[in-house]
Amino acid sequence: MDIDLVGRDFYAQHGPPYEQLAWLRANAPVYRHPGGEEGPDFWAVTRHADVVHVSRHSDLFSSSRKLALFNEVPEEERELQRMMMLNQDPPEHTRRRSLVNRGFTPRTIGQLEQHIRDICHDLVDEAKGRGSVDFVRDVSAPLPLYVICELLGAPVEDRDKLFDWSNRLVGADDPDYAAEPAEGQAAAAEVYAYANELAARRRAEPRDDIVTRLLQPAENGEALSEEEFDLFVLLLVVAGNETTRNAASGGMLALFEHPEQWARLVADPSLAATAADEIVRWASPVNLFRRTATADTVIGGQEVAEGDKVVVFYSSANRDETVFDSPGVFDIGRDPNPHIGFGGGGAHFCLGNHLAKLELRVLFEVLAERLPGIAQAGPARRLRSNFINGIKELPVTLA
Repeated sequence: MDIDLVGRDFYAQHGPPYEQLAWLRANAPVYRHPGGEEGPDFWAVTRHADVVHVSRHSDLFSSSRKLALFNEVPEEERELQRMMMLNQDPPEHTRRRSLVNRGFTPRTIGQLEQHIRDICHDLVDEAKGRGSVDFVRDVSAPLPLYVICELLGAPVEDRDKLFDWSNRLVGADDPDYAAEPAEGQAAAAEVYAYANELAARRRAEPRDDIVTRLLQPAENGEALSEEEFDLFVLLLVVAGNETTRNAASGGMLALFEHPEQWARLVADPSLAATAADEIVRWASPVNLFRRTATADTVIGGQEVAEGDKVVVFYSSANRDETVFDSPGVFDIGRDPNPHIGFGGGGAHFCLGNHLAKLELRVLFEVLAERLPGIAQAGPARRLRSNFINGIKELPVTLA
């Protein structure tokens, strides 16, 4: 079988290459994948157990040495990006995460439920007034943006800026968003400036919000520096927006493709709790992350050398036949569901997983109750990216 797990045109047309991934899980679960023009060869890790192993051993598989994203980056650029949690290893990552965790406790996130429900009802009200809409632009994209504005204590009218920045930061490989890498760099600079203004306002006028909390010193006296806070806002704008937006869009598309599951949800909206996890498993909004081996080691029986590029594929791990019964079946009642759509555990397990699941559960409860006749009205258009399993457009009619 011809193997190409990173060709962006394939992702734009079809989504992840599930047939190739299934073949690799069965025949070469830690596969030496040619790098081609994009950099060195890499080990493609496709089985659930091996992805978890890599995720939970930050000492052996570094996010910092060559960063966590697939693309190769010059060392001078890496220096700056290592200030972002995504590109750090313990103990520095542990220190930063402990400061940021204060804003993301289950209790803090739980207090947002009614607000999220109100947002979902407002979005449905606006969409129903038009009859036919783009589900991405009018429902799944605004939801996390409204929630991020709420978390940051930012004006709701700023959501369009956040949407634009996020698209430019992750869409560098998609001509609809950013043709040049400079576009992403400019977007990052705009986010830093925005974060600085936000921090200055909160220092002058503290509020009961996550920004005020994060700017205050922790019990041990440690606090986020200005640069660390800017980078946290950048991470929130991308990670807190893209993942939920694309899980919601991918989930709606899956429900259109499996109408019997939509009928189940309409008949029993309480299934939205397990549906949220199944949507994350099925859609796997983040397709891959990169690590670098810090020593000679072994993954799934395969010897890996120090310095080797190691890429874990969540889209594959979440359909591993040894872990999931009938993994190719979309089942909104699936339980247990040990998916790793929020990461395979360890230091980099998704900080916002409680928030993402809450947003998805509430959104699909509201959609099932208020739009039982929603229907797909045209083809879904996918993001040209091997990193984010994204949907750019999903036309729907409402009833």
